[in-house]
Amino acid sequence: MNCINRIFLLIVAVITCSSVQAQKKLFTMAEATNGMAGTLQPKTIKQPTWEPGTSRLWQVVKTNNSEAWAVTSFSSKYSDTLLTLDALNKSTSLNLKALPVFTWLDKEYLYFTSGKDIEKGILTAKGLTWNKWCTTPDNADNITVDKSMQIAYTTDNNLWMVDKKNHSHQLTTDADKNILNGQAVHRNEFGIDKGIFFSPKGDLIAYYHMDQTMVNDYPVVDWSITPAKNTNIKYPMAGGTSHQAMLAVYNIATGKTVYMQTGEHKDHYLTCATWSPDEQYIYIAILNREQNHLWLNQYDAETGKVIKTLFEETDAKYVQPLHPLSFLPGSNDKFIWWSQRDGYMHLYLYNTNGKELRQLTRGTWVINEIAGFNQDGDKVIFTSSKESPLEKHAYTVNWNNGKVERIDKGAGMHTIIASEDGHYIYDSYTGAGVPRKCVVRSTDGNMATILVNAADPLKEYDRPTVKNITLKAADGKTDLYGKLILPINFDKSKKYPVIVYLYNGPNVQLIHNQFPESGNLWYEYMAQKGYIVFTMDGRGSSNRGLAFEQVTFRRLGDIEMADQLKGVDYLKTLPYVDASRMGVHGWSFGGFMTTSLMLKHPDVFKCAVAGGSVMDWKMYEVMYTERYMDTPEENPAGYENANLLDKVKNLKGKLLLIHGTNDDVVVWQNSIDFIKKCVDENVQVDYFVYPGHQHNVRGKDRVHLMQKISDYFDLYLK
Repeated sequence: MNCINRIFLLIVAVITCSSVQAQKKLFTMAEATNGMAGTLQPKTIKQPTWEPGTSRLWQVVKTNNSEAWAVTSFSSKYSDTLLTLDALNKSTSLNLKALPVFTWLDKEYLYFTSGKDIEKGILTAKGLTWNKWCTTPDNADNITVDKSMQIAYTTDNNLWMVDKKNHSHQLTTDADKNILNGQAVHRNEFGIDKGIFFSPKGDLIAYYHMDQTMVNDYPVVDWSITPAKNTNIKYPMAGGTSHQAMLAVYNIATGKTVYMQTGEHKDHYLTCATWSPDEQYIYIAILNREQNHLWLNQYDAETGKVIKTLFEETDAKYVQPLHPLSFLPGSNDKFIWWSQRDGYMHLYLYNTNGKELRQLTRGTWVINEIAGFNQDGDKVIFTSSKESPLEKHAYTVNWNNGKVERIDKGAGMHTIIASEDGHYIYDSYTGAGVPRKCVVRSTDGNMATILVNAADPLKEYDRPTVKNITLKAADGKTDLYGKLILPINFDKSKKYPVIVYLYNGPNVQLIHNQFPESGNLWYEYMAQKGYIVFTMDGRGSSNRGLAFEQVTFRRLGDIEMADQLKGVDYLKTLPYVDASRMGVHGWSFGGFMTTSLMLKHPDVFKCAVAGGSVMDWKMYEVMYTERYMDTPEENPAGYENANLLDKVKNLKGKLLLIHGTNDDVVVWQNSIDFIKKCVDENVQVDYFVYPGHQHNVRGKDRVHLMQKISDYFDLYLK
């Protein structure tokens, strides 16, 4: 080949390569914001659910531009489609556009809701038949459907039930709207997400009864109508008067209600409520208001009297109970208890006399969930961070000898659903280079069937390079994990602006081995616009053990900022980072962190966007704040140090604050008071509110939010 031909081919190759590169797409803001939950979501299984007592996995599938409910038996290798959307609409006289969410009650019965209607399904050898079960009132909430074929719900602040004969009964009649029944208490802390607990056989209903008449009112204004309308909520702030909760038991046969006699300290916390399998007892973990002393008590469900304290747990800083008792299959006297007593969240086997039989799991890693039991194999099925704090995997542990075995494969974040008998798990996971893989596995390791191996939905996009980063914390010894997202068409000889995204608060972890590898398409959107994005979990965040989290006790913000500044130090060592053009962004605790950095280290970041920020921890709720800070009276120096309202005058860079006007988590007054301080101190700050939104901005309006944030960084960092 002569030289001219070689040059010609080289030119063609370069043009072709450039053409291919030019065809790569950039994310729209809508895609960057909601794409991974919508148009860019990797293929997956829709509504996977195990039929109780079987190895049959059900899922919603597409058929002829419609949907159907299909079943596969993994023991008999049988598959069939038993219900189509058209057939469901005909049999129920509904006009559903998609199949609803089906929930199994037992092997024969299931139900779904459509508006206020509850439809009951019966599965027989001939197929599925449906009939209307119940229509709940328009203002019904906390709807709880039990396998005993009974329904409970709340209307306003009172509790109702529908019995097996489909008759409605009002169980409570509290006239004061600030006395609540059947609702979650303690502002959903301590893992509490419901307030109605049917007994195992359905003969009794336990429910929370909460008196919050003594709690201060807090206004939340509806601005969508004229004139605007105020609704007062009860919001107990740190150091203030808290609500008082009790646990009641209603006997369906007699119509009588008894209250568990949980003691005289009315502002303590009632957590981990659990029925005994024989319905005779209820177990409640009583946590003192100081949150440093827990008593696991057994109560007589018929009389409400305390039978005994099984054991106590104490900690110099705090105890955080998050999970009810899990009784072993077929056992009335052995249960699993979750505890961080050895420094990491692990499982302990107890009997109902309060004797610890053995610690089931141990190590420098934490348990994430109990997924079920392999009943004939004496095994608990669970997920944990055993392989890496950046991953979640599935395991079994034998409750007789403590032997732990991993039952999944593939690096990444695994979410599992166990069959009722524990013979199989549905395993859906993502990881670096794995958009989504859905596998059914036998827990004995002898079978694995891949249901979905999703293609990369982002392959047509021009995506940035993501680097996994490990740095030492400010203590010089603790590993911290982060991600560095480089701009597309990265040129190491250039200088780039940087955005640091953070949260760094309790119970949250940002960094995982997942898809997309960046963790967030908005990071990639900004990388497409020429930014470096950096994010890192510092000490105080989740999934690393008690010492890692508790190091921030009584001094929220200090240790976290010190760790995040170690990330800044690392960024400054990179020759392609423009340290004069650095921005920071976070929401909620991340908003507190963002604002703290701008006021306490004002020379580091040129601009920032803080959303839903706590500005003064005395204005945040009792349960969360007092766990990490004690009360303002006990820890005045800690509260004063974390208070951002008296540090406004330190601001040097540009700061945009954003808040939802109906925020009932971090109340709007936090940012309003901050703005007032800015006016008083003649400090300029930017501000934007989202009318009608609560603690975050969701749905279509989130696209507007992320555009505003992006534009702000463009304005001051580009």
